[in-house]
Amino acid sequence: MFNQSSLFLLILLTIGFFGKNQSLMIAVGVLLIVKATGLDSRVFPYIQSKGIHWGVTVITIAVLVPIATGEIGFKQLGEAMKSAYAWIALASGIIVALLAKGGVDLLADDPHITTALVFGTIIAVALFKGVAVGPLIGAGIAYVIMRLANYFS
Repeated sequence: MFNQSSLFLLILLTIGFFGKNQSLMIAVGVLLIVKATGLDSRVFPYIQSKGIHWGVTVITIAVLVPIATGEIGFKQLGEAMKSAYAWIALASGIIVALLAKGGVDLLADDPHITTALVFGTIIAVALFKGVAVGPLIGAGIAYVIMRLANYFS
């Protein structure tokens, strides 16, 4: 069980601990438990292929809870749309969703890029109190830049 990947995960667990990032610690803990049980060869490929989509689904559910509870309805939407900030937020939501779509495509087509994205996210989380949704959006930004670079070359 103890090999280079386990050591790497333990280092990430330590970074998560000192960076007070509960999400990183839980994620690493789950992966270490799966490795320790010997289920990694069956579970990891499944998580790798479906995990991003699960995460997007969980985030979408969390974002929709205020609608489900009635905190946000058509009245609030109408009132919000009178604000310039709401229009900026609407445009930002569209842009981020499109970037994330490109990120999903990039991670599926070019999984080795995940290493750099994960390091970037870890640095942002550990040093700058960032939130670990960075790999997907980071992949989307990288996707757009790579497409532009290919277009202009």
